[in-house]
Amino acid sequence: MNKYIIDRVTNEANMLIDTKLTIREIAKIFNVSKSTVHKDLNERLAEIDKEKYVLIKDIFEEHIKIRHIKGGESTRLKYLNSL
Repeated sequence: MNKYIIDRVTNEANMLIDTKLTIREIAKIFNVSKSTVHKDLNERLAEIDKEKYVLIKDIFEEHIKIRHIKGGESTRLKYLNSL
């Protein structure tokens, strides 16, 4: 694997662990697509660093548990701001 990719994957993982940002937010910061971040953290990270991979999986599970709440809140705010 290319050193650039390894560095990017490691940096994305560190940022997610430190900040608990969403995949979309990390994609914006690193100027890559959310698909790239998802592939980096779900596939490539498992090859690079197993310990971080386990931490990332726990964070992803937490994001999945609360995504319906965040989506509903975003929609509510969108309509409140349009009034």
